Amino acid sequence: MIKEPVKEEVDVSKMINKLVANGHTALDELDDYDQEKIDHIVHQMAMAALDHHMELAELAVEETHRGVVEDKAVKNIYASEYIWHTIKNDKTVGVIKDDKERQLITVAEPLGVIAGITPVTNPTSTTIFKSLLAVKTRNPIIFAFHPQAQSSSVAAAKIVLKAAVEAGAPENIIQWIDKPSLDATTALINHDGVASVLATGGPAMVKAAYSTGKPALGVGPGNGPVYIEKTANIKRAVNDILLSKTFDNGMICASENSAVIDDEIYEEVCQEFKAHNAFFVAKKDQKALRDAMFDPKRGGVRGPIPGMSAYNIAKLAGIKVPKETKILVAEISEVGPQELLSAEKLSPVLTIYHAKNTQNAFDLCDALLHFGGLGHTAGIQSQDDDLILKFGIKMKASRVIVNTPSALGGIGNMYNEMIPSLTLGTGSWGKNSISHNVSSFDLINIKTIAKRRNNMQWVKLPRVYFEKTSVRYLEDMPGVKKVMIISDPSMVKFGYADIVINELKRRPNGNEMQYEIFSDIEPDPSTDTVERGLKQIREFEPDTIIAIGGGSALDAGKNMWMFYEHPESSFFGAKQKYLDIRKRTYKFGTPNKAKFVAIPTTSGTGSEMTPFAVITDSKTHVKYPLADYALTPDVAIVDPQFIQTVPKRTIAFSGLDVLSHATESYVSALASDYTRPWSLQAAKLVFDNLEASYNGDQHAKEEMHNASALAGMAFANAFLGVNHSVAHKLGGEFGLPHGLCIAITYPHVVKYNAKEPQKFQAWPKYEYFHANKDYADLARYVGVQGNTDEELIDGLVQKLIKLAHAVGVNLSLKGNGVKKADFDKSVDHMAELAYEDQCTVANPKEPLISDLKQILIDDYDGKNVEK
Repeated sequence: MIKEPVKEEVDVSKMINKLVANGHTALDELDDYDQEKIDHIVHQMAMAALDHHMELAELAVEETHRGVVEDKAVKNIYASEYIWHTIKNDKTVGVIKDDKERQLITVAEPLGVIAGITPVTNPTSTTIFKSLLAVKTRNPIIFAFHPQAQSSSVAAAKIVLKAAVEAGAPENIIQWIDKPSLDATTALINHDGVASVLATGGPAMVKAAYSTGKPALGVGPGNGPVYIEKTANIKRAVNDILLSKTFDNGMICASENSAVIDDEIYEEVCQEFKAHNAFFVAKKDQKALRDAMFDPKRGGVRGPIPGMSAYNIAKLAGIKVPKETKILVAEISEVGPQELLSAEKLSPVLTIYHAKNTQNAFDLCDALLHFGGLGHTAGIQSQDDDLILKFGIKMKASRVIVNTPSALGGIGNMYNEMIPSLTLGTGSWGKNSISHNVSSFDLINIKTIAKRRNNMQWVKLPRVYFEKTSVRYLEDMPGVKKVMIISDPSMVKFGYADIVINELKRRPNGNEMQYEIFSDIEPDPSTDTVERGLKQIREFEPDTIIAIGGGSALDAGKNMWMFYEHPESSFFGAKQKYLDIRKRTYKFGTPNKAKFVAIPTTSGTGSEMTPFAVITDSKTHVKYPLADYALTPDVAIVDPQFIQTVPKRTIAFSGLDVLSHATESYVSALASDYTRPWSLQAAKLVFDNLEASYNGDQHAKEEMHNASALAGMAFANAFLGVNHSVAHKLGGEFGLPHGLCIAITYPHVVKYNAKEPQKFQAWPKYEYFHANKDYADLARYVGVQGNTDEELIDGLVQKLIKLAHAVGVNLSLKGNGVKKADFDKSVDHMAELAYEDQCTVANPKEPLISDLKQILIDDYDGKNVEK
């Protein structure tokens, strides 16, 4: 019958509650401390620990009967001097970074009250280390010391606490459990008032810390191998291992437990060990050594073994060795539970393996890590940098220590530039949350104050040459020797391709000029067409590509150019949607084989100015507006001599497309002070000149050509909206001209966008919805009269309708031959595709698919537009 535990549980509970309450009192006080005051306190703690380093080392060995006084003294110095030196300039209080360019302020806050668990192997040094980290980060710490090292650990805690309080710290900033027990430690780490657990100890205790349901930082077991490779500096390698294994009698968990030695140097390495008082245990004595060192039930070393000298371990096993023996060496061949000597030893005992070759050595090291050492430390002694890298990549160890004593190399900063620490994370391999050496940055919460900032915007354009006969630039354009001309058949038929060729022949090297023509571009070009042209381009290998024609020729030419430049490019990747063109998941590479010249012969798409190219998927017949700055032409030649023979129907459709470009770029969420003037001027030029251009006025045609280029400049940088998203899908589904689909959709999109949105558009520069105001301002600029925004917007729509009718355009799908049954069958799919269209992301309000469906339905009948 058990009676006492009930009373003990109450006592433990009261004790832990009091400690935690005291810790929170200290935490509240620390809230007002600045970095300077905290740093002063920690410095005084480090100085006090340094002053008592030898005394604490002696206490630890006297109490635990483990290790070497002189080495524990070094550990205590390390825990104060090295740790302080590394963390002294760390910003851990308040604002630790203020990035004014990115408008981000980073603030450090303490985790809260921390539970600190310390091991019997390194009691005083770990207490000093964790106390410095905790106070540096304003975290009160409550220790649960290992019962076998309670007195020496308390002595260390009292020294740093006294120094901290005298320097101005709260009196309860460092506390500990006076009467250690498993129940007390369990109650502490599971207490709701404890924010985190900093655990160093055996696997069971570390597992308990991670099972508390709160953030924990712990370490895993180390069964680190070292590979002595055939190019190793043998004297240094053996010296490093002896130093590591004898330092505090091998109790640092990063020390080498096994050495895997290449066949070529095996005997020489063994002789070097023997020359330095390493005792090789005979095969017949290995069972006695194994039985003395290991508990067969647990598979780990017996309690007294960690930190015991080689001589005493041999004595315990009944093996006679010289008094001056530094380490015991056992030559074995197996790894795993069938050979317990291959496990972690925490003592000056080393097992060695004779490796047949490099791969065998790698396999042995990997097996040793998998037998209780995953994630901790592996070492290599080698002069082969390539092999060192391969070893480091292959081994599942968080620390790969090169040409260094692993014990001192693993804790960091003595032999290398790793973070100094006495708590070494082992990552997910070792069931840890971290894989690095624990330091101050692990004990702070990072708050980020993120101020609103506008995205960096941009204006990216080709070099632009305009006015009649500006095509003559081709005579002087540098670096032109082999030219591929991309066009539709009409460019050849009407002699426009010849004009380009004649200008090229005027060049100083005109007689040597090579050129080819691909003139098989159809309206709304497909991926199949691009592939055909691309084949010819790859065979010809031009240094210049000139696309001349309407938007179809220019867009097809851009695609051919990009896939010529980068054959690995993917249409699947290029068609993917993005929110920010600079951050898109798929990007084309920068062109470097050929320059691209765009010469538009219609006044509509503006493709000569933009990073866009609309292409139709030959398999699905869906139009995709591809977008990448790599698609921006190098040169745009806006020469009105090429638009004299454009059919009236094309003038009408392309002109209304220009108006949509101007309108959508003006109200776009990405519109800026740089793009809006282009949009306004383009819109005004369309309203002033489209009808006259349609009726043959040459000056009006030139003005429309300029309008198209200006609108292209605007939407190249401000992008478009759902007018184009819907039109792309209508054109792909019903085979209608793009400009016609744009014109049909324009009135309904303006009315839709001008209303209060159900969902707002997410773009930092777009601070509030103002599309209605933007439409009204645009309407005023193009001459619409009205007293209110609503009147101006309605006037803008009516002005568009009047213009469309004046150039012979019916503004309904029904009026352009689309059958109702066909429309009803596809409307839902078109609405979804329109939402997925790239142009949707810059619309001034976020549309719902149902909204787009309604716009499509209104398009069919020409609701309130056509009678």
